[in-house]
Parts: sequence; C-alpha cells; structure tokens
Amino acid sequence: MNNKRTFFILLFGVLIFASAQGQTSSPASLKFFPAQVWNDLSGNVINAHGGGILYHKGRYYWFGEKRGQHASEGVNVYSSKDLYQWKFEGLALAPSKDAGSDIAEGCLMERPKVIYNQKTRKFVMWFHLELKGKGYSAARAAVAVSDQVQGPYTFLSSFRPNGNMSRDMNLYVDDDGSAYHIYSSDENMDLRIARLTDDYLRPTNQDSLLFRRQREAPALFKYRQKYYLITSGCTGWAPNQASLHTADSLFGPWKLVGNPMEGPQADLTFGGQSTFVLPVQGKKDSFIFMADKWNPKDLRDSRYIWLPVRFDGKDVKISWMDEWNLSWFSKK
Repeated sequence: MNNKRTFFILLFGVLIFASAQGQTSSPASLKFFPAQVWNDLSGNVINAHGGGILYHKGRYYWFGEKRGQHASEGVNVYSSKDLYQWKFEGLALAPSKDAGSDIAEGCLMERPKVIYNQKTRKFVMWFHLELKGKGYSAARAAVAVSDQVQGPYTFLSSFRPNGNMSRDMNLYVDDDGSAYHIYSSDENMDLRIARLTDDYLRPTNQDSLLFRRQREAPALFKYRQKYYLITSGCTGWAPNQASLHTADSLFGPWKLVGNPMEGPQADLTFGGQSTFVLPVQGKKDSFIFMADKWNPKDLRDSRYIWLPVRFDGKDVKISWMDEWNLSWFSKK
C-alpha cells in the first residue's frame, strides 16, 4: 500500500513538474499566446529576439539575439518539432574575447538569420553587426558558418555589401536554391536586395534598390509565385505601422499595397515589429508572421508576437488573436 501511494505521489509530482515546464501530453491543447511570456522546456524565458527559423530534418531551429537588460550577448538557438515547445540548444555564436575581433564583446549582433547550403553542406548565418564603441555607424553585414545546425558557428567576416550600409536584414532562399540578402541601407532610407554567391558567404554584384522609403525589419515570403515583403517604419524601439509590398520578381518592381494588420492596435503592428515570416511544414500555403514586442527598458523581456497569415484572394491579412494554434490553418 505504501509503495502504491509513493508511486502515485511521485507520478503526480512529475506531472506537475512537466506542466510547469510548459509540456503537455495533448498536442491539441498547445497554443500560441502572442505577446505573453514564453518559456522554453527548462522553464526559462526564451531569449531569441529579432530572429528567424530554419527547418532541418524534421525540426525547427529558432535563432535570435541573446539580450541582457540592454547588452547584446550573441545569438541563441532553440529547437522544436511542433513550434510550441522549444528546447534551448545553446549559444550558437558568442561575442569574441579578442578585443581586435569585429565581434568583440560589446559589439551589437542583430537580426540573425540562418540558411542551409545544399552544395557546401554548411549552415550559414548572416546578421547585422555594429562594432564595439561605434554606435550604429559601422552598418555592416556579418557572416558565420557551422557544420552543425545548432553550432557553434565560426565568424568569418563583416563588410558593407557592395559598399552599401547594411542594418536590419533578412535572408531568403528561392525555389531554385539561390539565396538573397535583403537589407536596409543609406541610413535606412533604401531597402536593397543582393543575390548571394553560390556558397552563400558573400554578396554578388547583382544588388538592387527595391524602393526608397524609410523602412526596416524586412520579412519576405513567397505565395503562389508572387513575392510578399512586410516591413516596419523607423521609430527606434517604438512600434509603428507595418506595410506590405508585392512583386512578381525579387528585383521588382515592388508595389505598395498597404497595412496588412487587422484588429486592436493594427496601426502599431499590435505593439510589435516584423522579423520573419515562417512557412509551416506540412501545411501548404500556411505562414506564420513573427514579430518582436520590444521592451527597451529590459530587452530580455521583449515578447514575441506570432500570428497566422490569411490570404483573401490576392490580399494578405494578419489579424490579432489572444490565443491560437496550428489547427487554424485547417479551418481557413
């Protein structure tokens, strides 16, 4: 009797612990809660800001800025099979202790994105880099590589692509395997795109102005052979109105469509700023809009806003939801 009682007490304790870690035995009960605190499977708050997601061999890998209260502390990586529950894999790229390095401790490492090169079998990370003690004057792109998706990544170099300033950025791999760097330039007045070399490590001279309109935080995706680009205005940490552009070619011409957000604070992107649009594996034409709700007083506490993308004919709509799960895509 005592053994049975002990067993059930231990079992109850395990269930309570699992619940506290954000785990559940019922996938149908898992949900996204936009702008709420999001813990990893160890019970720690996810620290992956300005990030993006790579799907590789059945798992999603979420790369994002590791932030202290104000400091930039490198790039974290988390993994998940279901997009709800995330395991902390570690620090994918750490600032260097070498004071002479471009990524010396005290630098700013922002907007990290990782893509996989099928030819070289390398995982390639690009990010926006500002040098230690230089504020935002360096405006560089930086590249690191790894043989393993979770890293650690080896820093290779930083530069201004084709001589252009490079701040907020994203990466995009098209259907033919060609990769592109989308970046804010000329004090964020220009948004540019550059095709990358076959190894994804450098920009080619195929580098073009998309449009001249002060924008940042580009998030690019493709739906039925048309390209969609969501961007943010430039208002520091404060939220602003998002805008959507569309094009039949990555190099344009790009057409301004308007604000795709709907619901409370739609004109302020629900208090957030775009960072990535994620294609959901196994669900055709299904995408998740990812944004950061920045907290400049404590950047570690910046929250994540994930919402489903809805297509109304050729129009894109992103509506606020207090909670939702992937079954939404089956009902759309």
